[in-house]
Amino acid sequence: MIWTLSELAALVDGQLTFQAERDGQPSGAEIAGGSIDVVHVSGVSIDTRSLRAGQLFVALKAERDGHDYLDAAFSAGAPVAMVERGRPPSSLRNAAAVIEVADTAVGLWSIGRSARNRLSGPVVGVTGSVGKTSTKDLAAAAIAPVKSVVASPRSYNNELGLPLTLANAPEGCEVAVLEMGARGHGHIARLCELARPDIGVVTAVAEAHIEMLGDLDGVARAKGELVEALPARGTAILNGDDSRVRRMQSRGQARAVFYSVAPDAAGRGSADVVAENVTLDDELRPRFDLRSPWGPAPVRLEARGLHQVANALAALSVAGVVGVDMTTAAEALREAPISPLRMEVHRTKSGATLIDDSYNANPASMAAALRALKAVPARRRVAVLGAMAELGDSTLSEHRKIALMAADLGIDVVAIGTTDYGQTPLEDLSELLGALGGSGREVAVLVKASRAAGLDAVAARLKDEL
Repeated sequence: MIWTLSELAALVDGQLTFQAERDGQPSGAEIAGGSIDVVHVSGVSIDTRSLRAGQLFVALKAERDGHDYLDAAFSAGAPVAMVERGRPPSSLRNAAAVIEVADTAVGLWSIGRSARNRLSGPVVGVTGSVGKTSTKDLAAAAIAPVKSVVASPRSYNNELGLPLTLANAPEGCEVAVLEMGARGHGHIARLCELARPDIGVVTAVAEAHIEMLGDLDGVARAKGELVEALPARGTAILNGDDSRVRRMQSRGQARAVFYSVAPDAAGRGSADVVAENVTLDDELRPRFDLRSPWGPAPVRLEARGLHQVANALAALSVAGVVGVDMTTAAEALREAPISPLRMEVHRTKSGATLIDDSYNANPASMAAALRALKAVPARRRVAVLGAMAELGDSTLSEHRKIALMAADLGIDVVAIGTTDYGQTPLEDLSELLGALGGSGREVAVLVKASRAAGLDAVAARLKDEL
């Protein structure tokens, strides 16, 4: 989205000021001839490392204080920064415009609301305990051949990521696909106040954020806030294989579309969008035949793992609801990329298969990853596992269940940074390489943990050294 400086200042109820000259040169506004409305801002950033020239920089106060990075923001090409009153950037070396507000987080929310108001097409909200990021990525890919679409980058699914995604939507955007996360009750309802979704997708209810949400019924209540927020003319796209998700149909007035990968005829018959004849190739890429209200299509995914079939069904349902032909949508999924560190399959220099699924983990996604590892043709399979976070009183029991599941599947577990799997964790990469025992083409390795465990660094080194 594009704004002028005066538009931005007005919508955040801020005061627009300009910095002093630098090295005797006039400021950007003065160069422009004194008219602030010839300076246009295209999008918003809260991180100077990824800021693009022309974006507004919002100085948030979080683990790091964005006010400490104003010089870096202006050096990277920000024409204006939004700062909090009482934090005058008097030490700036670069001359630039500043919008002073009472609270920069509130200001960011206001910008997101302005961006949402400028969208004329449908907004899609995607939530669930597992699969929401992959579903979001696949839905955007399925829509993109036909309509201009914006989607949450990576896992921008909270009160900061949502307004950022909206603010960075291109002018003329026809569809927005927004991931929505919940760490507590009311979180998704709050995000829906901003996003006002027309279509809502709920992928699954599983033991994620149990520490915050209490139990599976608590998770279901939190995720179902998306369905409650949909208008009567909207559509709820629900996982028909998850009983708690299926029951969410009654929580709103929107019509429901159910998708299913259930192998039994009864399960398929009770769903609208179905995967039939599902297979996996040696690189874990699924294939299946799609049956849907919008017609059939053969589907082959680049996304890896059997669990991606359900995500693809949800994505294709979104595409169908917004008017994309199923053959076109299915063809787009053949090359659709998934956000990084999610079931990335690599071949190491020794020939071993490495599955990097290190972005995050909960019991449901961990079980899916182990089943994917089991499907890899290999003589030996090893799961390098870190801790699963936010499981509350279930922490130890859920980790032990995963260890037992791995044993039942014939998978060796190597723990990193936690004793909860029932073994002594390894301390460094040399120990890990030794435990993998020479690797080679007959070995397959999975790396997975919650984000806080930092196993993405382990996976990166294994790619280079295994």
